[in-house]
Amino acid sequence: MASSSSSMQNHVFLIATPAIGLLTPTVELARRLVDRFPGRLSAIVLLISVPQWPTVHSYVQSLHATSSPNLSFLILPAMEPPSTDQFPSYVANVTALVDQQKVNIKDAIVAESKKRRVVGLIVDLFCTFVTDVANDLGIPSYLFYASPAAFFSYELEMSNLASDESLTELTVRGFANSVPRRVLRRTEMERSYNAGFPIYLDHARRFTQMKGIIVNTVQELEPFALDSLSASGGPKVYPIGPVLNLKGSAQWNRDGAQKEKVIGWLDNQPKSSVVFLCFGSWGSLSGPQVKEIAIGLERAGLRFLWALREPPKSNLVPPSDFSNVDGILPNGFLERTARNGLVCGWVPQMTILSHQAIGGFVSHCGWNSTLESLWCGVPVATWPIYAEQHMNAFLMVKELGLSNEISLDYEDGVDLVSAEEVERGVKKLMESDNMLRVRVKDVSEKCRLAMTEHGSSYTFLGDLVEELTSPI
Repeated sequence: MASSSSSMQNHVFLIATPAIGLLTPTVELARRLVDRFPGRLSAIVLLISVPQWPTVHSYVQSLHATSSPNLSFLILPAMEPPSTDQFPSYVANVTALVDQQKVNIKDAIVAESKKRRVVGLIVDLFCTFVTDVANDLGIPSYLFYASPAAFFSYELEMSNLASDESLTELTVRGFANSVPRRVLRRTEMERSYNAGFPIYLDHARRFTQMKGIIVNTVQELEPFALDSLSASGGPKVYPIGPVLNLKGSAQWNRDGAQKEKVIGWLDNQPKSSVVFLCFGSWGSLSGPQVKEIAIGLERAGLRFLWALREPPKSNLVPPSDFSNVDGILPNGFLERTARNGLVCGWVPQMTILSHQAIGGFVSHCGWNSTLESLWCGVPVATWPIYAEQHMNAFLMVKELGLSNEISLDYEDGVDLVSAEEVERGVKKLMESDNMLRVRVKDVSEKCRLAMTEHGSSYTFLGDLVEELTSPI
């Protein structure tokens, strides 16, 4: 389907799962691709809008205003959402949501190929079934993997590792240390509890069929994992991270008043004095756990900013802000901590992490959040909740020595991190002479240098664009 005419501009399509953690880095990747060699490559990002997910919907709607001559955004036609009865798990549901758009995706590519030379389709880890369209049209497919290289290596071996449930320590090619089974996400390893597990395996099988693997990581951050992937053969790997939206979600934030309140409060705090607690766009905690955090923070006596969100009604609906937090917090907590703490709802995380008052981050360890904290030089205390976050936490604490541990294997509603553990964890994180702070600052500098001319990520991105635009 791709024309061999050298006079036609090279063009690439990208599509991402409609989830903030996957969609935002895909959009930033598209920007980097078209900016690397201006004029050589153009791109269209195919978007799936989900009105019932307000944050995603707001972000998708905001993208048209950011179009440029070489980068445009196409919202695919709205379709009836997949039945939650037929696709009850998140993975199964979003995979079906993307898969039902194949006809519209094919129509968009065919239409564009009449004007430009379509040189690639870039998909994320839950959009791999869309490569059927690319194969039909004779277009190479690339995977954009928005998680670390170490976890990618695990996904390649997931079916074999999961088959022997007697093992308590697992050898995974991308990890220098053996990985305790307890840090693997329980619902992913226990097939009987997750209707989406076979779909995980189907996606993982397609990873090795790609022409290339684009990973949101840095050569200097994950050398062992990247070297192990290169040594094992398979598609070429391009570590081009950190792929971050440095403006953060502030540009499409629904609540500007809350942002102003939070920033105003931070402006009045000493440098590096505030510990920030935030558990991601899909992260929330049960009532008993919230109370333990509150008690621990009060005992610690540290300045804190806590993004507290109400648990969703189902696993297919994101958390929302509390209309009133008084009912879930200990009696009098807000009054007693009013001088040194602030409890808020959803906030633009990158804006907060880059504020000079922030000195530590209690995080769910989503990879975007991890890269943001490293970019900003803010040390993390790990508290993973779902998805690959447990292995991200293990990577950061045990493999790389770049985070402190509050938990590595937490499961909300089953486990309970005590107030004493919270107090101890935030105090350790905020120690002024903590060597962790020095190591994180060093890695922050390396991540920034990787993006500059002649840096590792800059070079790998150039290699990728060269491959995409080379004559057939």
